[in-house]
Amino acid sequence: MNAFEQTWSLTRGRFDDAVKGLSQEQLNWRMQKDVLTLGEMALHVAGVEISFVSQLTGEPLEPFTQRVAKAATDGVVNESAFPFAVEELTPEVVAEALSRARQTVADVFANPSKIPEGRQIKSALGPIIDAPGAFARLAYHPGYHQG
Repeated sequence: MNAFEQTWSLTRGRFDDAVKGLSQEQLNWRMQKDVLTLGEMALHVAGVEISFVSQLTGEPLEPFTQRVAKAATDGVVNESAFPFAVEELTPEVVAEALSRARQTVADVFANPSKIPEGRQIKSALGPIIDAPGAFARLAYHPGYHQG
């Protein structure tokens, strides 16, 4: 297990523990106006993971994961609407998105050869980054939002 994977495993595990078991009412809680709900934040974390890995590997996404990947940026760092309505953010949808994202990241950590050499991607905040930069961001991202 490399350092990126170890860090991601720790931060993602703590994030999952914080979100697991939340009710729909809790997932729809918003600390203040114009910030994400807890459910939206969970989908944002999953969205960044799915978006980064999809860009790194070039593998296409199916409709649900395409929508989750949009949560990396839409309604978060741009003016687009968040890709899920608050009413859709059930515990089951959040758990499914986080599970699929977790599997996606774990698969690329286990099979780094899936990433073409020299691959660069667009990060959620906009800069173009290389694979090690993407791994560093993936490793820290859940901890940043769980923090």
